[in-house]
Amino acid sequence: MNPMTSKHESFSSIRSELRTGLRDVTPLIIGAIPFGIIFGTISVGTELTFAGAMAMSLFVFAGSAQFIALGLLISGTTWPIIILTTFIVNLRHLLYSTTLVPHVKGLSHYWRAILAFGLTDEAFAVVSVRYQKTDSSPHKHWYYLASAFFMYSNWQLCTYLGLTIGNLFPGISQWGLDFAMSVTFIGMVIPYLKNRPMWAAVFISGVVAVIAYPLPHKMGLILAAFAGIACGVMTELLMIQEPE
Repeated sequence: MNPMTSKHESFSSIRSELRTGLRDVTPLIIGAIPFGIIFGTISVGTELTFAGAMAMSLFVFAGSAQFIALGLLISGTTWPIIILTTFIVNLRHLLYSTTLVPHVKGLSHYWRAILAFGLTDEAFAVVSVRYQKTDSSPHKHWYYLASAFFMYSNWQLCTYLGLTIGNLFPGISQWGLDFAMSVTFIGMVIPYLKNRPMWAAVFISGVVAVIAYPLPHKMGLILAAFAGIACGVMTELLMIQEPE
């Protein structure tokens, strides 16, 4: 094959992955907009300075952890407890990482470090589906990069808007706009539930999440995730053992 033709096809494949990654994550971007603005808005008047709130979004980049950390700061919680609590909340990323490792293990350390930083709930929701597709594209990590970078840019912009103009909308944190993220995720997940193990995992994790919601430090979320995984695996094993 002509080297120039091969290079052109490679660039074309990368551009296609970038465009598709931006397109697929857009619905989740829309759902995250009010979430980011609310974070910036409620940061005003707390112990966090403007720079501190922006730095949290820039370097932490974890919506649920940022809200929890902010709430603990407001209540006067000590730093060790804040760090421990946010660490526990983000343990779910271990599950995400375990799923994606087989697909990115061939990349350089530089690539894996960048993609690891961009591994959010939203990025995982679209990237995991992309990696499940059986096409032979060698550039799926560009899809990952595009979706993660778009979400990251949106989060910074929304935090800034909340910090600067959020006071124009008094009581915005009480409007229930953060529910938009939950609805968006439901809309993203349901179409991909194609068999009994998937449905069982989602149902059980949802039930456990509701029952375990009162547990401290968001442990109910971790418990729900492991319960869903266990149920899905057991259901699949039972299906294998069923006589044809």
